[in-house]
Amino acid sequence: MSYNGNNITITNGEIIIDGKKITTDKIINIQVEGNLNELKVDMCEKVTINGEVNNLSTMSGDVEVKGDIEKYIKTQSGDVTINGGVIGDIGTMSGDVTVKGELHGNVKTMSGDINN
Repeated sequence: MSYNGNNITITNGEIIIDGKKITTDKIINIQVEGNLNELKVDMCEKVTINGEVNNLSTMSGDVEVKGDIEKYIKTQSGDVTINGGVIGDIGTMSGDVTVKGELHGNVKTMSGDINN
């Protein structure tokens, strides 16, 4: 099932899209078509952004960005793959970080590899 909206919040497994609660017991994958200003998610399987990102934070889940990172990506657990460049910062507690474009910001991982 697929949902669209401008304001998405996922907290403690509860999904709210444009003020409406969505009920599901499925694995949550988030895909954004276009640029993303801000996304905060406590848990999901994967976040894919087909554009640039300003701010993105997750507690759990892999992150893939097709464009550039302007400010930050923070994850507690999950791999981060950036196909564009990084102007801001990337940090993960547990996971690998791969940057395929130019790296101008800081990248940190407590438990994982950094590939550039």
